[in-house]
Amino acid sequence: MNDLWQLMTVFSYLSLLTVGGGMAAFPELKEMTVNIHHWLTMKQLIHLYSVGQMAPGPNMMVVAAIGDQVAELLGALVTVLAFFLPTALLTYWVGQIWDKLEKWPWRTSIQRGLAPVSIGLLIAGCMTLAFEAVTGWITLAMSMCVFGILLRSKTNPAVLVLLAAGVGVYLLRGG
Repeated sequence: MNDLWQLMTVFSYLSLLTVGGGMAAFPELKEMTVNIHHWLTMKQLIHLYSVGQMAPGPNMMVVAAIGDQVAELLGALVTVLAFFLPTALLTYWVGQIWDKLEKWPWRTSIQRGLAPVSIGLLIAGCMTLAFEAVTGWITLAMSMCVFGILLRSKTNPAVLVLLAAGVGVYLLRGG
């Protein structure tokens, strides 16, 4: 029961950090699940997060896998509800009053202020993941190639993920 309570408190808190998307919460997700509660190793977190990126549906359904790891099916259910319910309720509540505040002078300031916060959280998440996932010159070269292709073309990222997976299986097997 203690694990369920910890899952609920941790993932309710993490849900409020997802300004701009799930990657924004990744540094704190790592801190809470790997360093503080020791529910996962960093390698396990990276693998689960990567699978979550590939799976259909919301990429942050990775939280269900973490909950399952800690407390099986009930842990997965508690984690999903704790992660998605607070932000869903907050979004609903803000959406209800946002239109009513159309002429409020602070509305534009709030929108303009949240944009850099969202970008900063997203970059922090990307950097945290990159520092752990880039483990040598091969993974660095792969990530730079994918980044360059995405910047210069309209290539579907799914194609690049599949291609990188194939290259990884060929070049990094056994590692």
